[in-house]
Amino acid sequence: MATKKSPSKKPAAKKVAPADDAALSAPPPGPGIENPPVEEPTAPVAPPPPKPSQGSPETVTPTGAPTGAPPESKAQQGEYLTTAQGARLRSTDHALKAGPRGPVLLQDHHLREKITHFDHERIPERVVHARGTGAHGVFVANGRAEKICRAAFLKKGVETDVFVRFSTVAGFRGSSDTVRDTRGFATKFYTSEGNYDLVGNNIPVFFIQEGIKFPDIVHAVKPEPDREIPQAQSAHDTFWDFVSLHTEAQAHVAWSMSDRAIPLSYRMMEGFGIHTFRLINEAGETSLVKFHWKPKQGIHSQVWEETQMTAGNDPDFHRRDLYDAIDAGAFPSYDLGVQVMPDSDDETFEGIDLLDPTKIVPEELCPVEIIGTMTLNRRPTNFFAEVEQVMFNPGNLVPGIDITNDPLLQVRLFSYIDTQITRLGGPNFSQIPINRAHCPVNDMFRDGFHQHAVHGGVAPYRPNSLDGGNPAVADDDSGAFIDVPQRVEGAKVRELSESFDDHFSQATLFVRSLTDVERQHLTRAYVFELGKCYEESIRVRQLQCLANIDADLCAEVAKALGLPAPEPTVPPAADVEPSPALSQIRGTWPVTGRKIALIVDADTEPAAITAAKDAVMAAGMLPFVTAPHGGKLGDVVVDRTFLTAASIEFDAAVVVEAPAPAPDAEPTFDAKAGHSTSGKPVDPRVVKMLGEMFRHCKAIAVTPGATAVLEAAGIPADAAGVVAEEPAAAVAELAKLLATHRVWERFPTAKPTAKE
Repeated sequence: MATKKSPSKKPAAKKVAPADDAALSAPPPGPGIENPPVEEPTAPVAPPPPKPSQGSPETVTPTGAPTGAPPESKAQQGEYLTTAQGARLRSTDHALKAGPRGPVLLQDHHLREKITHFDHERIPERVVHARGTGAHGVFVANGRAEKICRAAFLKKGVETDVFVRFSTVAGFRGSSDTVRDTRGFATKFYTSEGNYDLVGNNIPVFFIQEGIKFPDIVHAVKPEPDREIPQAQSAHDTFWDFVSLHTEAQAHVAWSMSDRAIPLSYRMMEGFGIHTFRLINEAGETSLVKFHWKPKQGIHSQVWEETQMTAGNDPDFHRRDLYDAIDAGAFPSYDLGVQVMPDSDDETFEGIDLLDPTKIVPEELCPVEIIGTMTLNRRPTNFFAEVEQVMFNPGNLVPGIDITNDPLLQVRLFSYIDTQITRLGGPNFSQIPINRAHCPVNDMFRDGFHQHAVHGGVAPYRPNSLDGGNPAVADDDSGAFIDVPQRVEGAKVRELSESFDDHFSQATLFVRSLTDVERQHLTRAYVFELGKCYEESIRVRQLQCLANIDADLCAEVAKALGLPAPEPTVPPAADVEPSPALSQIRGTWPVTGRKIALIVDADTEPAAITAAKDAVMAAGMLPFVTAPHGGKLGDVVVDRTFLTAASIEFDAAVVVEAPAPAPDAEPTFDAKAGHSTSGKPVDPRVVKMLGEMFRHCKAIAVTPGATAVLEAAGIPADAAGVVAEEPAAAVAELAKLLATHRVWERFPTAKPTAKE
């Protein structure tokens, strides 16, 4: 291990109060703090407080000083409507006019202020990662990183506030959550030594090796510029034209054609730091690491048909799922791990160039060591103020963590700051509450658009005597950031080392590490996407890339496209050892927060429904009573109706009673009812829902008296993952089935473990 000496003393880590544990509750309530009255309220009242599941940025000053004020002090104040300057208003419904039918008067200062502000409420969306959501939480270190990193927030037992933003990459802000795409997984740690940003994705490799190619890949995947279609999709000519020519993208393409690109939930999605970083310990010794987020609930995806259905039924699916889980007390949790490798002169490990962002180090070669756990326990109080205005930058580092010469990472250091100047209106974006550091800030930066701080003194420069020499520079004993000394030499060239030239072996590794069912999904994704391309030359070119990756995959895709499979120009790697860690179909996982539809009839006994609900909640899952009509059944609140429910909402279903066709089960009222309900014993919308769930390999349970629903849906009673038991026993069986996420046996080619 290469060693560079550095100081060992640093300021003590700040302790952050842990989040309160929350008991699992029923499906989330409505948007208000309490149930609103039917009549419009007229008596003045104070603004509502945040909901228990909401959080907001810490109340610190723009320069990091704690204010001690409650979080709601940043929100609207007072009982009465005012102007932006605080003057109370008697009306905001009518403009000032010359008589009831006369022209609007320019002197109406309230009208002008209100409309002017409204006209400027939108800010530019992100060029990439525009569609996102976020949550607050806490990170607790377990101390295992202390031997490799001196950062204070990684000391054993230290608790650090975090804010996480999940996102898609290609789509606009209004696009669907469930498109096939890479997902962003960016985490801001508010540490005692400054903000640290781990800006990653759910795929550990990138499309490009050099940051200078970033505009090219984004322009290629974005909607085609003449028609601006398709939205948030890679299934079009410009994307495949680029990646089939720029073959360093092929490893990422393989990942994005897999089920990894269509996650079921942000709660069940891995995150990766992508790049290799350099850590420094107290003794000044350095090591190279890759960061991993491991979800406690395992890694799970939708199936392709389910993804497309979800985009139509609920384009906000991932956002809703995350916030519903937090509201219910089923807090998403992730372990943070590192792969630790020697800081060798050539910066390689087992022949893998650690500076190439298109390559991974298989976990079987270098295991992931867990160094702490993050729990997301509060959702935003205001989406715009927090999720839209949060900024991340890979260059936001703390002592003990440094960058490497990864050519993509080097450009990201510039780009992430540059883009915020336009989006957030100037250079003071770090003073926006969600971006503020939770430690003292004395940066000598002054003025600029949206300056929130009121700086004192007269000498924002160094050296100075007028302000007593403040701010002083930190030294080895006061926790200064460490730029690890690295020897730099070489001619000025526009090229990469030869170790970056291998563009196919990592794609081969990924493909050959998948189970048969995952491999089948991968093949279908390639066929679907290439089938959407107009130009045959592009399909032929990509088939050539597949021939260089895996001959069987190429042959399967070529056959489905009606094209010949070409011979490889670069023979696929023959000595690739599969990495079982790359497969999602492995192991069992907690079922906390999984969503269960409880299907009942209008006359089902409330006691039976309550018993089923209690069994689901006792198993740590969330019950959704799904009935022919809304309101209540006895004293049981109905959560979904057959009209509003969709199979994509639920992980499994329990049919408490087979419901007869409801009065609204008519195709003229609800097209899901089909052509006719005449003579049908079961509501056709329930039949449709269960048929889809069975097709998507979800577990289904029926009580002994409700087996007629299986026959109506054409589901064999003895099929894998179909349970016929009383509610309590049925829920217990469902929990066992959900531990593996889906009933994989229903896929004829499915195998429980990765191919040997």
